Amino acid sequence: MCSKERLASLQGSGPLILDGGLATDLEAQGVELQGDPLWSARLLHTNPQAIRDAHYRFLVSGADVVSTATYQASINGFMKHLDMSSDSARELMMSGVHLAQEAVQQFVSSNKDTERGRPLVAGSVGAFGAFLQDGSEYSGAYAEKMSIEELKAWHRPQIGCLVAAGADLVAMETIPSVKEAEALVELLREFPGCRAWLAYSCKDGRSLCDGSTFLEAVRIAQRSSQLVAVGLNCCSPALVLPLLETVSQLRSPALPWVVYPNSGEEWDRLSGWKASETKVSSIAALSQEWMKQGATMIGGCCRIGPTHITELRTLLRGNRTSPELTAL
Repeated sequence: MCSKERLASLQGSGPLILDGGLATDLEAQGVELQGDPLWSARLLHTNPQAIRDAHYRFLVSGADVVSTATYQASINGFMKHLDMSSDSARELMMSGVHLAQEAVQQFVSSNKDTERGRPLVAGSVGAFGAFLQDGSEYSGAYAEKMSIEELKAWHRPQIGCLVAAGADLVAMETIPSVKEAEALVELLREFPGCRAWLAYSCKDGRSLCDGSTFLEAVRIAQRSSQLVAVGLNCCSPALVLPLLETVSQLRSPALPWVVYPNSGEEWDRLSGWKASETKVSSIAALSQEWMKQGATMIGGCCRIGPTHITELRTLLRGNRTSPELTAL
């Protein structure tokens, strides 16, 4: 697992640059994902090379951290949708880390910019609602009917596989409810060597999707000494600054902000992504304001591809991308 010292070394004089939307890049390469209950995770089984290549594209575009293709993955999901045994499902979950590690090794071997350092692999853990395939990761409604122990039991096998496979960090992403956040923070204690970040799903400039305040959610994160950052992902870029302003009094070097919003387009479960009715500034254009609020890990989520990450890195860290980018 990654130490805070290694994180600090990678950050140097600027923020860590995260990758963008893995599914976004895969779809740009012609992969059909919409409507698949496993989304990108199915390719771990059917086309692992496509996953490896997508990670590599983000690395040469400037990402310091790549997240595994396991957001939509679960042991139960693999068993149900791929007709796998429990052991095979666990191996497939772990392969998500291995593919990202292989892409990192390929990048390190071919990259001449020694100042970049070795990128990190974050094992992606999605909300329980992502498994339900009903959009409830954007409402958190399921948490009302579940106990903390039930939520921990759901997430335990996924986190266990990612840790066992050697992920540098665990990225607990798009978490819509404080109850699920409490479960994840408690569960981390079962993996004492694990370092993680916690990113919430928010519906406006003050609140999580379940209606809880972002302030309350950050306070839950502060209970854990294993978290390296807390923040938000997959909301409109326009919401990031208002959300960070609501927790300015909780700002701490010990637990900085991680932010990686989507493009600002709107998701419809039946028809897919739709352009927003209001123009939204790019993540690069807004990123410096996020840094002023204490964000030290910045990237993108859905509809953010490698070219957006290049733009972000060039602005925040200087032109440290690979010349190979022009060939991709």
